Order: sequence, then C-alpha cells, then structure tokens
Amino acid sequence: MSGLKNVGSIRTASARDAARIGAIARAAFIKYVARMGREPSPMVADFPAEIAADHVVVIETGGVVDGYMIAWPEIDAYFIDNIAIDPARQGEGLGRQLIQHAVGQARRLHLPALRLYTNVAMTENLSMYAHLGFVETHRGTTEKGFHVVYLRLIVPEARQ
Repeated sequence: MSGLKNVGSIRTASARDAARIGAIARAAFIKYVARMGREPSPMVADFPAEIAADHVVVIETGGVVDGYMIAWPEIDAYFIDNIAIDPARQGEGLGRQLIQHAVGQARRLHLPALRLYTNVAMTENLSMYAHLGFVETHRGTTEKGFHVVYLRLIVPEARQ
C-alpha cells in the first residue's frame, strides 16, 4: 500500500487493550470538547463491552497499540462506529491502514460499502474522509443529541 509512512500490524483487540484504547480516544478527541460543549461519544465509550462483542481491532507498531477501530457488519455496509489514532502517531498512514482493513472486511463479507458518521464540529474529519473517497449521504441528530454527518464509501472491486 503506497503512501504509508509506517506499516502497522492489525489484530483483534483483547481485554488487556481496553485501557490503552480509552487513553487513545481521550487524547484524540479532547480537542473537540470545547467545540461541542461536551465530551464526544468516543471519550466515554464502553471499550471493554465493545472488545467483548468482538467489534474492535487495534493497530500496533513496534508492539505498541497506536490506534483502534470499532466496526461491524450491517445488512448493506460495514459500519465504522469509531476510529482513532494516538495524536503522536497521526499523519503516518495508520488510520488509512485501518480504513483499508475495513474495506477488506467488507469485501470478505460481500458488502458493497463502508458507512460511518462524524460530528459536524469535527471539520477535520469531514475533509479527511472526503480525501479517502467517502461521500456525504445525509445529516441528522443522534439519540444522544449530537449533530452528525453520515458518510459512505463504495467498496472498490477487488483487483484481480
């Protein structure tokens, strides 16, 4: 995969990863608290429950967990609930590698797309996801009252 500065190793998260994942979420999302007036959902997520449900993968470099993705298959898409990279490691291609992992999962499960949403206040995410090929499908409000943008990426056909 070209464009990656560091290639991480992706594996299924285990219970021992929960604290590190929580620390990454807090570090990655703290900058949005002032914009949103409260902590974003990833900062208060139940990571042990997500890990127990087999929804979490982590990406490691040098044996250190540098990021994570919470995702699962739905009827018409592979849904990414949350994805974050330690701020000290952002910009190295690790997030892109997690997205490519999700694409691979969608292909394996014969799902045509990836789906996710991001808070409207997280403007950096909107431009990043657009750069990765996601398109906005609609906007709405979550059950917790967050104003969000829903995005979709059509999974490209596997190369022969």
